[in-house]
Amino acid sequence: MDLEAFLDHLNSGKPVRGGGEAHLFMHGVSQQALKLTAELNSSYHEPEELRALFSQLIGKPVDEGFGLFPPFYTDCGKNITIGKNVFINMGCKFQDQGGIFIGDGALIGHNVVLATLNHARPPMDRSSMIPAPIHIGKHVWIGANATVLPGVTIGDGAIVAAGAVVAKDVPENTIVGGVPAKIIRHLGEEELQ
Repeated sequence: MDLEAFLDHLNSGKPVRGGGEAHLFMHGVSQQALKLTAELNSSYHEPEELRALFSQLIGKPVDEGFGLFPPFYTDCGKNITIGKNVFINMGCKFQDQGGIFIGDGALIGHNVVLATLNHARPPMDRSSMIPAPIHIGKHVWIGANATVLPGVTIGDGAIVAAGAVVAKDVPENTIVGGVPAKIIRHLGEEELQ
């Protein structure tokens, strides 16, 4: 298996069977990610260096408007897609095997967790994992300590309150909060200007 076949498998939504070929390949990708995140997090880097290291981690370039305050953690890295002018604050953890897609202008707060894998429910198959992507729209703001679960889409302009656990899709231009996250209100016309 190569990286392209691995990503195709993950993006198809097929389970990653414990001990199977994709699972074993995943361990190798994880080691590369751990090495790169250790370098990213080990000392101060100028913004250009951070962008270069992050681009290497995800396997594609990020634009000049990308901002990151380390530390940052991921156990894959290769299934992250970042739009323009995205900012990721300190302590974020991205489990991106299922795919993480972040739209232009998104702001990701301190200690946000984006998790794209679930384990299989049957106890005898619990080591198998089911990938599902997270899509974050344009100009979304995710508050500190929020967790977004597999398969969730957050619509353009939405706000996720600090500490929320997002298990269902979030409509555009709404504020959600709580555990589990629920719609608090829609953004008013004056707030969308």
